[in-house]
Amino acid sequence: MGMYAQIGQMTRKLHDTLREMGYDKSLERVADAIPDAKDRLGYIATLTANAAERVLNATDIAKPIQDDLQARADQLNQRWELLYANKLTTEEFKTLAQDTRTYLTLVPKQTEATSNQLLEIVMAQDFQDLTGQVIKKVMEMVKTLESELLTVLIEYLPAERKLELNTELLNGPVVNPDGRTDVVTNQQQVDDLLDSLGF
Repeated sequence: MGMYAQIGQMTRKLHDTLREMGYDKSLERVADAIPDAKDRLGYIATLTANAAERVLNATDIAKPIQDDLQARADQLNQRWELLYANKLTTEEFKTLAQDTRTYLTLVPKQTEATSNQLLEIVMAQDFQDLTGQVIKKVMEMVKTLESELLTVLIEYLPAERKLELNTELLNGPVVNPDGRTDVVTNQQQVDDLLDSLGF
């Protein structure tokens, strides 16, 4: 029998068993949430990809502006050093003064352009609040799924196996574990429970 057929049979058995046990309704809510979670994760991927593209584009625009400012400043500085070393003629000094004045009028325009790109980078980060909310909802769905599956495992565990288990873990995870010692409250306990169940 092929792997596809085996997976199909396993899925059918799981579905029938859950329906017989009455867990189909509670797990149905979780199953309905899975496509929504996939859509939400896709939404996060789209937002982060768009933000990354905006940041890269803004950087690609701003970097040459900054490089040009630096190169012109370096050239002017070298020429001013020649002036202070008395190595420029009067005509070269006049040209240097004019070039410096031109550079100084250019700087505000270039720094404004760079500032606009920096603002674009900041604005590209607006997805953070949205993705944080979506991730929180997906994590809640995953925790619910884990809780439902552990409840099924514990409830329908053969009686002889239950005796072997740590009875403090048999109640499974709960939403509000404060003040209770008979429930699974963290991932280590979930791991211990699954290990003891043979999974």
